[in-house]
Amino acid sequence: MEGSVNKENEGKGGMWALQQKFDQPMDEEASKLKNMHTEKNCSWILLVRLAFQSLGVAYGDLGTSPLYVFNNTFPKGINDSEDVVGALSLIIYSLTLVPLIKYVFIVCRANDNGQGGTFALYSLLCRHAKIKTIPNQHRTDEKLTTYSRTPIHENSFAAKTKRWLEANALKKNALLVLVLLGTCMVIGDGILTPAISVLSASGGIKINHPWMKNEFIVVVAVFILVGLFSLQHHGSDKVGWLFAPVVLLWFIFIGGVGVFNIFKHDPTVLRAFFTLHIFWYFKGRGKQGWTSLGGIMLSITGTEALFADLSHFPLSAIQIAFTTVVFPCLLLAYCGQAAYLMKNKEQVYDAFYHSIPEGIYWPMFIIATLAAIVASQASISATFSIINQACALGCFPRVKVVHTSRKFLGQIYVPDINWVLMILCILVTTGFQNPSQIGNAYGTAVVTVMLVTTFLMILIMILVWNCSWFLVFIMTFLSLVVECTYFSAVVIKVDQGAWVPLAIAAVFLLIMYVWHYGTVKRYEFEMQSRISLAWILSLGPSLGLVRVPGIGLVYTELASGVPCIFSHFITNLPAIHSVVIFVCVKSLPVYTVPEEERFLVRRVGPKNYHIFRCVARYGYKDRKRDDEFEKKILDSVFLYSKLESLMDGSSGSDDYSLYDQETIHSDVNTFSSVVDITVLSNESGSDSGASSGHTKMDEIAFLTRCRDAGVVHILGNTIVKARRDTGIYNKICIDYLYAFLRKICRQHSVIFNVPHESLLNVGQVVFVVLEEARSSLRESGFLNFDSNSFGDHCWRTATPRSSRYNSKRKAGEFDEKKGDVVVPKKPYQELDGRALRVNLGPALSWRDESSFG
Repeated sequence: MEGSVNKENEGKGGMWALQQKFDQPMDEEASKLKNMHTEKNCSWILLVRLAFQSLGVAYGDLGTSPLYVFNNTFPKGINDSEDVVGALSLIIYSLTLVPLIKYVFIVCRANDNGQGGTFALYSLLCRHAKIKTIPNQHRTDEKLTTYSRTPIHENSFAAKTKRWLEANALKKNALLVLVLLGTCMVIGDGILTPAISVLSASGGIKINHPWMKNEFIVVVAVFILVGLFSLQHHGSDKVGWLFAPVVLLWFIFIGGVGVFNIFKHDPTVLRAFFTLHIFWYFKGRGKQGWTSLGGIMLSITGTEALFADLSHFPLSAIQIAFTTVVFPCLLLAYCGQAAYLMKNKEQVYDAFYHSIPEGIYWPMFIIATLAAIVASQASISATFSIINQACALGCFPRVKVVHTSRKFLGQIYVPDINWVLMILCILVTTGFQNPSQIGNAYGTAVVTVMLVTTFLMILIMILVWNCSWFLVFIMTFLSLVVECTYFSAVVIKVDQGAWVPLAIAAVFLLIMYVWHYGTVKRYEFEMQSRISLAWILSLGPSLGLVRVPGIGLVYTELASGVPCIFSHFITNLPAIHSVVIFVCVKSLPVYTVPEEERFLVRRVGPKNYHIFRCVARYGYKDRKRDDEFEKKILDSVFLYSKLESLMDGSSGSDDYSLYDQETIHSDVNTFSSVVDITVLSNESGSDSGASSGHTKMDEIAFLTRCRDAGVVHILGNTIVKARRDTGIYNKICIDYLYAFLRKICRQHSVIFNVPHESLLNVGQVVFVVLEEARSSLRESGFLNFDSNSFGDHCWRTATPRSSRYNSKRKAGEFDEKKGDVVVPKKPYQELDGRALRVNLGPALSWRDESSFG
């Protein structure tokens, strides 16, 4: 076996050996960091506290459904009292099958280490099958403590499903679109829930004041909505403590009023627990009974937000709150309203407020209004969570995410999304002014999310839980029977308001898909245009430039290889920092990466080149904005160099990995035949000779001096454009939509808190088409280095702050009339490591390096 491996490696040639020697994967680093992190279990006191808080965040939406269910179920009035019993029976078993059994005890168990929502399910699937459309995963990522994965037997049903799913890109893209559709419907839910909840609660004023106009109710609802969205910046932790007592009081009141109405009006309504009444309901009402399912389905709205809000609280807290408070109180509330309607069929409109005893009407109205506000909180928090997950997985433009709690990372606030939701919610409220039409739209969004969750759960049960096909069939059959029946009832009401969530989902789906498409194309370009390490080594330790004091952090999306941005930099500038660190910030399909496992460090090339690679790994729940990000990177490099020096002193080897205890011997003859590595000790200036001499010095002291000289952050600004000969669809997506999203999204320099005076932007233009990036670039005849393709370049020559040109047309500026770049007569000889700047200009294409003289 070992001989065959050696034979295979020999067949790959000396270039492969060179790459393996000087730019190896970080398997050793990852394995040594494994199991350094353990999750902390919640105490019972904390669990009860979180269960109490979950009432104010996760259950407000589901808890306020009694405000509008019977009103939407019987929009034309009640003809027969037995119809009330049949509708109540449907409500009881809908609550039992969907929220209780399916979500609380089955779907919520499919969480990604406590994270819920469609993207959490998708990330869980990405770890068990190679379905992620951005192929930046590596085997070292699988060694993370939080990278939990269930082993799959080769001949099992799960293995066959996995191979079928990975067979072609069409299935992967179809799954991604399905996930994006569910995400967009959750966002639509975050818009419609506040509208219908607050408007229904505010409508209670008209019960005792029938002369009041509906416009006044709408204005009151708008003021409440503005106040609600203005409170979001306090975070779900403080909002939960503020709203949880309100929701607990709400459940107690509706449960108590339900018991009162049952015994006062008609205790026989409890016969609705017999499922036979469902059959009689459909038999008696016919088509009207089927269309009324759109109203009955509103009794389980909020269930999808419950799963998305799972990131805010532990699963056990969610289960305790639902089984002990939410479920029994909701059953009592619906039974009480049904008992009241058995004697008062004509008062089905605003049945909730009519069924309240007169003595507690106004206190109940105040609590109902507050509870409606809380109901909106559940969907808003769910929207924040799912947007954060989408951003981390490259499916949504980068937006500002504020972590509002130091104890619980899942509690976040997204300011931009918050105000967008508020504006759209106000437009829906003022546009419809009718809870019935909003209810039609609401039902469409909810049932679509449930269907998406069901399809994802099929794959979860097969790939993650390794369930037998029989159990998968039973679960899928029961779920689809219920949800498809509801979907058929709400989809026919498109002209009655159901078009709203479809329109909202279409807009957000377009945004998310275009952003993901552009992100994939950018990553493909980075992968295809990587620089050969042989070319870097052929330049010598000085890289053919003046090595100025300082440290350059070159940001790249690649976890291996030299990015093309670096070649642009050293080709067009006469100097480079003494120490270069390639920084790869990588988002993984895990909920979090422990701090002690976040950074992986590796040396690139021989020691006297002073080039390192640092991979910073984040989960979709982690907070990326870190004031000490630069310090942590440098500390990791210093630690790597220190451990390497200790092992180098004991064994004399040239190449080591962090925490590695085995010596990796090197033979220069392995790669000397591939590339002639020459060290030019007499290059311009004495810096190159000093660079070679540093290999004999203490590298720690050398790194310290470079750090004191200054740190510059070099960021690549890749502009993606569609080629002229491509289709109109590609041009619209890339040149207009993706370009617009890139302009308004949050920049990497802001996310990583890079000081403006230490920022260096390097730009390039990438022309993309639907086929492979490499073939398209070769067909275009773009610049090539060592058989690696490059796209068009967009440059302005960097000038230090101390030597600006005072002429009208500075060197490196783009001349719009001539369509060319003004080239300086001679390169700069002095550069300050602290003051490097590049100002990006318009896009420029050239096909020959000689264009820059």
